[in-house]
Amino acid sequence: MSAIWVLSVGGGALSGSDDAARAVGRALSGLGAPVSWRLAVEDDEAALEPTLRAGLESAALVVVLGQPGGSAGEIVPRVLSRLTGARLVLHERRLALLEAEFARRGRAMPRRLDRLALLPQGALLWVPPDGEPGWTLEARGGAVAVLPGGSPHLDAIVQEMVLPLARARVGRCPAQVARTLLTTGLAAAEAEERLGSWLGKEGAATVSCALVEGDVHVRLTGLGPTLALAEAALEPLAADVRAALGVDCYGRDEDTLEEVVGRLLLERGFQVSLAESCTGGLLGHRLTNVAGSSRYVERGVVVYSNRAKEELLGVPEALLRAHGAVSEPVALAMAAGICRVSGTQCALAVTGIAGPDGGSAEKPVGTVWIACAAPGGVEARRHLFPGGRVSVKWRSSQAALDMLRRRLLR
Repeated sequence: MSAIWVLSVGGGALSGSDDAARAVGRALSGLGAPVSWRLAVEDDEAALEPTLRAGLESAALVVVLGQPGGSAGEIVPRVLSRLTGARLVLHERRLALLEAEFARRGRAMPRRLDRLALLPQGALLWVPPDGEPGWTLEARGGAVAVLPGGSPHLDAIVQEMVLPLARARVGRCPAQVARTLLTTGLAAAEAEERLGSWLGKEGAATVSCALVEGDVHVRLTGLGPTLALAEAALEPLAADVRAALGVDCYGRDEDTLEEVVGRLLLERGFQVSLAESCTGGLLGHRLTNVAGSSRYVERGVVVYSNRAKEELLGVPEALLRAHGAVSEPVALAMAAGICRVSGTQCALAVTGIAGPDGGSAEKPVGTVWIACAAPGGVEARRHLFPGGRVSVKWRSSQAALDMLRRRLLR
């Protein structure tokens, strides 16, 4: 086994903010040991166990990122104990660190929190100057490194704990380079049909697919005696696969859809305004997370109520009564309204039912209408997204950004 997996548990990873996993991936790639899979799972044992089992069976090293004091402190040790057969024991040094942290704040640690000091027998602790420690465990011929994803000392933990472990695990393997092509708006079945001639084929360069929050990520891996030869094996395949994916591929590796949309807006000299209902500002949050976004984001409004839609965007009351807030006419009116009040050439409007309540037979939970205005007109599209509230909001924002990206590429 030579693969490396990075597994993010809970936190911001499920809403697209996975800076810790990207930092770990960059560090490992710089070592010449790129990550084969980077996945995010719910902060839940039932979700974590099968994913972690697959990693232990497939990878030489699994890096698990959890929130300090949360998943990494309790759920991950418990699941690893079951999967490896190593019983949970009280780690005295970890317990002392927890007690010292409470003492620093002038409090005694509640005894019920002793459980946070339980680790699988054989786990080795790595302690930064301050903050949550990381730890490692030998497992099934491979190894697991459990890191505090939100720690300010994550870089130091990676350099001093993870990279030596990776060298020991994959250092004797052929050089490997990897690339991930990112798609959105492409069904998994369609991706597999387009890439069928490459999927599952062994050789110096390979292709695989993974479904990540409804999007298909295509993983390309090149192998060779040296990094240069591994890259040479990968490049022709990467060009062919990118061509097969076409406009559905918006970027690679660390690209985000909001960055890609921002670059397109800048290149064309356009600004965008946002009218959000069910996403509650998530679109604006994502776009303005990009440095320099003030050059192309003009404004955004959260119009959750019908009254807000009427007063701020001029959506006619009669339209809302006749069709309901979650409808094509209202989405179109929202996009046209925000363009009118902001004076921008482009706009996105989102209105939907994120759940868990509020659905009906005609408009079930997950029903979302997205409208996009750009030079050339306004159009709207209906979506039905699966999953809970957080997932519906994220997928709505992804679909809206992709709708604008495709319009800008015309």
